Amino acid sequence: MSLPLHLSLKLGAHLIKQKIRRVEKFPLLVEVETLFACNLACAGCGKIQHPHDVLKQRMPVQQAVGAVEECGAPMVALSGGEPLMHPQIHEIVRQLVKRRKFVVLCTNALLLPKHIHKFRPDKNFAWMVHIDGMREQHDAAVSKEGVFDKAVEAIRLAKSQGFQVYTNSTFFNTDSPQTVIDVLTFLNDEVGVDRMEISPGYAYEKAPDQDRFLGVEQTRELFRKAFADGRRKKWRFNHSTLFLDFLEGKVEFECTPWGIPSYSLKGWQLPCYLMADGHVATYRELLQNTDWEKYGRGKDPRCDNCMAHCGYEPSAVLATMGSLRESLRAITVK
Repeated sequence: MSLPLHLSLKLGAHLIKQKIRRVEKFPLLVEVETLFACNLACAGCGKIQHPHDVLKQRMPVQQAVGAVEECGAPMVALSGGEPLMHPQIHEIVRQLVKRRKFVVLCTNALLLPKHIHKFRPDKNFAWMVHIDGMREQHDAAVSKEGVFDKAVEAIRLAKSQGFQVYTNSTFFNTDSPQTVIDVLTFLNDEVGVDRMEISPGYAYEKAPDQDRFLGVEQTRELFRKAFADGRRKKWRFNHSTLFLDFLEGKVEFECTPWGIPSYSLKGWQLPCYLMADGHVATYRELLQNTDWEKYGRGKDPRCDNCMAHCGYEPSAVLATMGSLRESLRAITVK
């Protein structure tokens, strides 16, 4: 399945507005890292490697809201670290939803039951729970036993209270087509999450385990086999159909790093969420002072194995919206 209808309409209106204004580079979604601290130490993430004084910092509400308004993205992913460790994260969500932004709060869900009473269900808000495999595999990925069961319990709690719940699953070279099938079928059919996001893992420079990341051909083979026999059409994805084609190797895109910019306590990250080539103070500086042409596969060796959704989903969305055939396919695909 493709993107939910109300998100497709929101994105479509945003794209039309940029075209009318003749804006060449603009965000589809902005990722706001409200803190770097986390209650887990995942092997494929390097966020908690920051110095202790940085890990203690929390982004003020108005700073987070101001960054979203500055770039004008219609959708927002609030991340970290673990956002539910931020004492005012519920107020950040409230302010953004009030401004009619679509907000996903990315969480490992361990603290969700404790804080869920601070949030209200809304069509423009969804929990985004990280689930990286079934029980044994997920707990190994986050380096702590019992996390999978608690996350699934939290998802069911949120669903019972009327919230939308999305999941985000990152896959590594430790995965097989069957492990992908198992977790997506479980989340889709048994847990009943509203939408699922998937992405091959990207080799964070500070990640403790550097031996788990997929290459391009590994990624294509993994998803081609996992999506076979009609399974892809049965799963409720939060992706464009062209991005899923891209994961299978059916189409090729250049990365669109400016499509999902990242803002944190350090400022706007250059050039994207996955690579740390410095930070600038304003979104205008990010757009104007970044040499976008030097990034991407075949240009920067750090990009050679990247097929992450933060770089290629924007490419797929732009290709979809720029083609009547693909736009109709996105609407009608089931």
